Amino acid sequence: MKHGQLATKELAEFVRESAAIEETYSKSMSKLAKIASNGSPQGTFAPMWDVFRVSSDKLALCHLELMRKMNDLIRDFNKYGDEQVKIHRKTKEEMVGTVEAVQAVQVQNGHLQKSKEGYHAKCFELDRLRKEGAPQKELEKAELKSKKAAESFAVCIEKYNRVGGEFEQKMSESSQKFQEIEETHLRQMKQLIKGYSHSIEDTHVQVGQVHEEFKQNVENIGIDNLIQKFAEQKGTGQDKPGTARLTRRSLVFLFPVGGK
Repeated sequence: MKHGQLATKELAEFVRESAAIEETYSKSMSKLAKIASNGSPQGTFAPMWDVFRVSSDKLALCHLELMRKMNDLIRDFNKYGDEQVKIHRKTKEEMVGTVEAVQAVQVQNGHLQKSKEGYHAKCFELDRLRKEGAPQKELEKAELKSKKAAESFAVCIEKYNRVGGEFEQKMSESSQKFQEIEETHLRQMKQLIKGYSHSIEDTHVQVGQVHEEFKQNVENIGIDNLIQKFAEQKGTGQDKPGTARLTRRSLVFLFPVGGK
């Protein structure tokens, strides 16, 4: 279960780093928008800077929104992490019986091995005495010890089997419980990842729309339009200047009759 908690923390850290990258990218796009705003207002190209500014501003907003969605997702990760801790703590309390069953079977296994060794030792001793032709009294004494060792060994086997049965049942229940916890954990993790994936997908769609809009705006502003706008800004008007003519009246004004 501890690996599940670690996975949750690591994935949350991954998303947190992704959010930081999106924030940095958003700031970079805002910087580009500012550069476009400061583009030279002179010349025929000047109107194009507004297209760059609008596009950069929109891209900055797209990535800023993705950063906010990721931060919301991180809160979901943290909330799930807290729930994990509670579930695991409760599960550990419920597993006390399983821990006791494990300890009991380990202890009983030690007794069983010791009893088995004692029984085999008594059997070997009895067999040795028989081969050596030991006195009947000594044989009977060895047989009695061997019989008691066999009885003790049988009791240990019975206890071990009983404890082993309880151990098997507890382990089966615990394994089922652990599997359910892991399945629930993986489903929750996949759900969180799905939210992460959808956020990125939505942003990519928005970014694609901004790029398409940028391309369309560039195409819509033709060269003739740019030149015309420049001419309108720098021109002196649409009326042509009148033709200058020299009339008789002008001559009289310039050269009066009788003038000296």
